Amino acid sequence: MWTRTRLTSLLGLDLPILQGPFGGGYSTPALAAAVSNAGGLGAYGAVSLAPDELTRVVADIAARTTRPFAVNLWVPIPGQDDAPLTDEAFARAAARLAPFRAAVGLPATSPTRPPAFAQRFEAQVEALLAARPPSFSFIMGIPDRAILDEARARGIRTIGAATTVDEAVALADAGTDVIVASGSDAGGHRSSFLRPAEESLVGTMSLVPQIARAVPDRPVVAAGGISDGRGIAAALALGADGVQLGTAFLASPESGAPAVHKALLGTPASRDTRLTRVFSGRLARGIANDLLRALEPEAGEIPAYPVQNWLTTPIRRAAAAAGRADLLALWAGQNAASARPLDAVALVRALVDETDAVLGDPRLRPTAP
Repeated sequence: MWTRTRLTSLLGLDLPILQGPFGGGYSTPALAAAVSNAGGLGAYGAVSLAPDELTRVVADIAARTTRPFAVNLWVPIPGQDDAPLTDEAFARAAARLAPFRAAVGLPATSPTRPPAFAQRFEAQVEALLAARPPSFSFIMGIPDRAILDEARARGIRTIGAATTVDEAVALADAGTDVIVASGSDAGGHRSSFLRPAEESLVGTMSLVPQIARAVPDRPVVAAGGISDGRGIAAALALGADGVQLGTAFLASPESGAPAVHKALLGTPASRDTRLTRVFSGRLARGIANDLLRALEPEAGEIPAYPVQNWLTTPIRRAAAAAGRADLLALWAGQNAASARPLDAVALVRALVDETDAVLGDPRLRPTAP
């Protein structure tokens, strides 16, 4: 009966298994649809998409599945996303990356400063609401009440991510339907928004029971470090109504991760993950490589997101095309070595079988006193 929870009832799922949304082109409609068709909730990370691109992606996923899916956006953090940056500071940040641009065949000269470093969240949300995906998930904060109310009016479920108990309470108070307990084990970017990310590093298995107690009227999803049925069973035992897997699905052939990135997942090399700001200007977890090690000593001088993310994106794209794992952002969670090169449907089936086996193990059944 573990497959029937408040989460599955609320979102219309067969299984309490969510796919983590990936930004930077690592999400694909094919992956989202495959997970949804398998009974879970597929997702697409749309933080980098222009409004018209977002509209097309929602239509693409909807054409591939009649099941629920989610589209994810990042909520701007005041004082961070809009932090002022002088032309001199921009030039220094660009110059710092010149050797790496040259290494992947890009001009070593500093790029021209753009009018904006990221898409406007307000325009993205407008497009998302108009497209009406079944679920709207978000990280880095809480959208304005008017946005959440409009999502509800249009029948769109809302899923917010919390890295602390206080964030979970704030999300619930704002009317968010589902709370993702995002532990520090997780790969890529997490969503700390009430305190600095460095002060919000709570592991998944410590975070889940605390959030479940703090917001008992909301389904809680455990995220971070979960890769198999044992992790799912543990999360459910701690009070979660479902789980979200990111790195495990990143290794699937349907994901948009570069081949050299996928090849590292599930290997001993993927055990060495670090929290760093060097790739995007925002704290995120990835496998250590040459680019991370080269930039980390100067991390204090790196501009905040979205500036650093804009500056490194061309390098990372060129590195992916060239098969250069040393110059990629190798996003991965702390349990990346347990990832398996299974297609999305096969992975979902394996997760179900493994969870059934763990929960059916007589050694785990309580004995009479």
